[in-house]
Amino acid sequence: NTLVVYTSDQGFYLGEHGWFDKRWMYEESLRTPLLIRWPKRIEAGSVNNDLVSNLDFAETFIELAGANIPDEMQGSSLVPILNGNTPEDWRKGHYYHYYEHPSEHHVMRHYGIATSRYKLMHFYYDIDEWELYDLEADRSETNDLIAEMPDKAKELETLWHDWAEKAGVLPWK
Repeated sequence: NTLVVYTSDQGFYLGEHGWFDKRWMYEESLRTPLLIRWPKRIEAGSVNNDLVSNLDFAETFIELAGANIPDEMQGSSLVPILNGNTPEDWRKGHYYHYYEHPSEHHVMRHYGIATSRYKLMHFYYDIDEWELYDLEADRSETNDLIAEMPDKAKELETLWHDWAEKAGVLPWK
């Protein structure tokens, strides 16, 4: 009856996309490994592709401990997913926002949204540049589709805005 969770920090980010530092929203620094073992609940070798986050761990552990999850927490318990029942209202994207520039990391401020297929990033404060990637066709994020897919970019921007509102960062201060 023991839940074992194996995860890690992101890998090194060593010059991909012409940048350095793992605070960028590109795949090399956004994705993290997650393996979970829960005998009698999760079938060995099974794979789930739902979008989850390290923000979900605390809520999962709180639920498993039988306590109430505080409303102000931003993640969601993984217990339904681990039981094979992804909620219909499960997240469709990941909200991202890095705002610590200037700092010792020298990573530009940027924000974005990543879904299972698309990623929209806005490098805003300094250069007001947008990038859009189709992760199914271009996992390395080398073919920026922002000019070819303005409707998809607008759809993702709206999804980002909804998450930013939920996270309490809007309006900008």
